[in-house]
This record gives sequence, structure tokens and C-alpha cells, in this order.
Amino acid sequence: MHIVKEAKTFETISTEVLVVGVSKHREQMQDWASFSSFYGESLDSWVSAGDVSTKLKNITKLPFLKDHATLKRILFVGLDELKNLTEGDVRAAFALVGKELRTLKVKEYSIWLESFTTDTITVADVAFLAGEGAGLGYYSIPHYKTTSNETDKRIDAIHLVTTADDLDEVVASIEVGVIYADAVNEARSLINLPPNLLTATDLANYAQSLAVEYDFEVEILDKAQLEELGMGGILCVNQGSHEEPRLITLKYKATEDFEDPIGLVGKGVTYDTGGYSLKPKDSMVGMKGDMGGAAAVLGAMKIIGELRPNKNVVAVIGSTDNMVSGTAFKPDDVITTYSGKTVEVLNTDAEGRLVLADATTYAKQQGATSLIDVATLTGGVITALGMDKTGALSNDDEFFAAFMEATQETDEFVWRMPLTENDKKRIRKSDIADLNNSPGRDGHMIFGGGFVGEFVGDTPWIHLDIAGTSDAIAVHDLGPKGGTGVMVRTLANFVQRLGENNKDI
Repeated sequence: MHIVKEAKTFETISTEVLVVGVSKHREQMQDWASFSSFYGESLDSWVSAGDVSTKLKNITKLPFLKDHATLKRILFVGLDELKNLTEGDVRAAFALVGKELRTLKVKEYSIWLESFTTDTITVADVAFLAGEGAGLGYYSIPHYKTTSNETDKRIDAIHLVTTADDLDEVVASIEVGVIYADAVNEARSLINLPPNLLTATDLANYAQSLAVEYDFEVEILDKAQLEELGMGGILCVNQGSHEEPRLITLKYKATEDFEDPIGLVGKGVTYDTGGYSLKPKDSMVGMKGDMGGAAAVLGAMKIIGELRPNKNVVAVIGSTDNMVSGTAFKPDDVITTYSGKTVEVLNTDAEGRLVLADATTYAKQQGATSLIDVATLTGGVITALGMDKTGALSNDDEFFAAFMEATQETDEFVWRMPLTENDKKRIRKSDIADLNNSPGRDGHMIFGGGFVGEFVGDTPWIHLDIAGTSDAIAVHDLGPKGGTGVMVRTLANFVQRLGENNKDI
């Protein structure tokens, strides 16, 4: 996307659409009188009468009434009271703008940045939120309908109407916002791909393409190599499939010596039948998205590759599908993980934690001094927290507190659950193995994440269960139903913050 690096005035707008924020108290808005005069004398009376809505996130579409070389319509975005406006509100408002621009088939548009500013939200903040929000809202799910002749839609250029002194900072901010949106949208598209079009090999090929584009160090381990290493967690899940598994590693080297990298670990189960602990038919639909954790990690790595933060990162993804066949693993099996720990399998539908056990161990072996694993792991997190909250576990309060600061900036809701010694005892309860993979339905989210924690040791660690938040069952402010790309922005933001603070946790 092209960001026009020349500040426009109202008179020199060169696009068909201008986006303008409108508050309930317009006297608090910078230069509203100038814009009102530019638009026409009737504007204030229309706002007062409610014909132009000031209700938060309401969009009013009006034609431009005067003669102008290019400008044809204004999208007025309701901001309600500026004192209550949050960055999350602005992001969501621009996402709704993005949806409207897509409906209008607009590929270039202008934003009056100052109309969205407050005492706490600067022009640069607005620029970032506009680039990110509109990009997220403009996204649509790729489809395979033969009857559609609609060409691919995307925003080609954004023009800025602003009086900002530091235009370079503003342009840089909107460019970063666009980078964030593009990465989330790529993660969404991965999640939305049908499972016959996204195998473990396909996911590895995508990771390979990121490595080439961003000069990451890359390693892709195939089935024979996993067998040689003894990665029994991934291999047992893969036993029922004719598709080979892959263990994907990407390294972003901010420093030559690769000291203190943070490990990002993703569950990449490209389809989950539940294995012999077979899912009901209705629960199986949508399991193409069981690689949402892998998509989140890959999306974050795309942002990291673009922005080059001063923090080393090792990303590890274990990828396979979980199928049923004569060779599939089954309840009562005992497997040996890469760490050497043995596991009694009580539930083949608790497969993601087995994949993560090996991937997490490998990330530590690759030098990770802190870890975040991301997975669509349990239905239990949905029962506990609903569809709109990501559940978390952690063994390190300081590490988790720093991570939560990143979530506040991205507005992705995360809630920490307890992991007690009693929980750990139940995970370790087995007459024949070191661990069992399914202690019970009660506290299921905690047991799932806690199982992964058995392979972490003392390394600062956060587990993120995105089973509820990775897939939207309906249209929402930031996008369509389907894959959300949740945690892409937060993971990348957290790595950026660590780099900016030169902070090793």
C-alpha cells in the first residue's frame, strides 16, 4: 500500500472519499469550524438534528455538496464524547470504515487525522490506528465460488489531511499500522484455508517463504528427522495420517550472538478429528482452524521481519493433522516425548498439548530463555471465559505483567487462570507414565496448559489458549466471521516492547 507523504488540506484532497470524526461536543474538536465552512453551512444543524450521527462508531455517509475536482462523499464517524474515547474505539471505528470502503469499492481515500484526536490520542496515534483498523476491516475471506467475477479488493493508497508538524512521524505510524493489519490478515487467511489446501507441508512452505522474504534462519524437520530425534509427541499425533508432520523453526537474529531469544511456540494442527476419541460431527466442522496458534506466531514473525525490533526471537511450530486409521494412536498408549518424559494417553483429542510438549522442548534447546506458547487448545477455555477472551497461564509474575502491558495497547483481552500444585499433581497422576494427557473435564483449560508447563521447567513462560478467540462465529467490528488472527498484534507488540526497553526477562 502507498501512503501519500504529502499533507493535504481540505481544498487539495485528491480522492473520492474523506473520512472525518465527529464528536458530540464539536467545540472541543480542533479546526471543526474550518471543516464545517468547507463542507457547508448546514452541517452543524444536521449534526445537532442527528442526521449526522455522533454515536460511537456510527457511520454517516453523505455526498460532498460543493464543486470539487475529486471529492464526492464524506464518511462521518461518530466519536461520542472525546473524553471517553479510547484507542480501542478508534481502531474499531476505522475497521468499520474499512468495511464501508470495501462496500463502496474504494481503493484510495483520505483521512482528516485531527478530527480523531483527543487530549490523550495524538495525530500519530490516530495514524497508526487508522492504518491498522481500516486494513483489518477491509479484509474478506478468500473463497472458491465459481460464480463470482469480483476482482480482489485492497486499499491501494491513503492520503492524510493534517497540520501535524512532524509529517514523517505520522507517515511512519500509519505504515506500521498497515504492517500490523497485513500480518493479521495473512494469519486469518491461513486459518480460513480448507484443510486439503493447508497441510503441514504447506504450512512449512509458507514459513519458508517468510524466511526468504525477511532473512530469517529457517529449519524444517521432516518425519524421518523427527523420528531420529525421538519427538514422540508430534509423531504419535501424526500416526493416523498419510500427511507427514513438520517441525518448523524460524530465527530472527537482532544480534549476531543471538543472546536471550524469546521463544514463540505455535500449535499447528491443520485438522483435528479428535482421533479415536472422535469428535461429534458438529464439533468437527471448523477444525481446519486448529492451527490458529501457528498462524498467530507466523503473523507475529511477519511483523517482526518488517519492523526489525532489537530482540532475538526463535519461533517453533509443531505441525500435523490428527486423523483416524489403523495406525492412529489410541487411548491407553504410552508415548515418550522429546524431553524423555513419558505420557499415558487417556484422550487422543487432547493432542495439541502433545505437539506443544515437543515444540516447547525444542525451543528451549534452541536457546529460548523465555517462552510463549499459543494454541487453540481446549473447549474448556470457552466454557470458562466465553468466546471473546483468551485464557492464560504463567509461571512468572513479572514476565506476565510485562506481557499484559502489551495487551493493553492492542486491546486483545487476556485473562490469567490459576495453576496450582493440586492441578500439577493431577497432570502427573499415572500408574504407568510420568504424566497423563487428560486428567478430567473439570478445569480442562488449566490441565491442558499445565501439561505444556511440565516441559517448561523454570523458564519464564506464558501459555495462551485461543480456542475461543481464534475464530469468530459472526461478523464483528474488526472483521468478518472466521479466523481472527488473534494474538498476532500482541505477540509482535510485546517483542517490540522488549526490544525498545532492552529488557531481558
